[in-house]
Amino acid sequence: MKIIIPDDKKLVYELIIPIRWGDMDAMGHLNNGSYFRYMETIRIDWMCAIGCKPDPSIEGPVIVNAFCNFYKQLEYPGDVLVKMYVSEPARSTFETWVTMERVDQPGLVCAAGGATTIWVDFPAQKSKTLPDWVREIISD
Repeated sequence: MKIIIPDDKKLVYELIIPIRWGDMDAMGHLNNGSYFRYMETIRIDWMCAIGCKPDPSIEGPVIVNAFCNFYKQLEYPGDVLVKMYVSEPARSTFETWVTMERVDQPGLVCAAGGATTIWVDFPAQKSKTLPDWVREIISD
């Protein structure tokens, strides 16, 4: 199945993740929870790459919604090319979109998902306006 990323999404990061034997389930394919772990991995790697390391003593991103659609099974052994896209930011949120394809089958998206990210003041436990530096990275 060919997945088309909407025009309002911008590719911001790519990561190759090896499929581990322990990521599989009893049916012999990647466990559905592992797809969410892969999306978390690329999201955290991207956040660190832009200078936003998780620190619960200040402020930062929190996921308030996540989803994944499964199109084709991923199986061990193999490597997954995970691509992350972002959308235009709102006041305190932005959307991420992720595609996953086997490295040895370029262009064939096996799963696609995403998350709604909200910026939070952790000590106050309240949403906060996205910092200008984050907004600039997402909007470029």
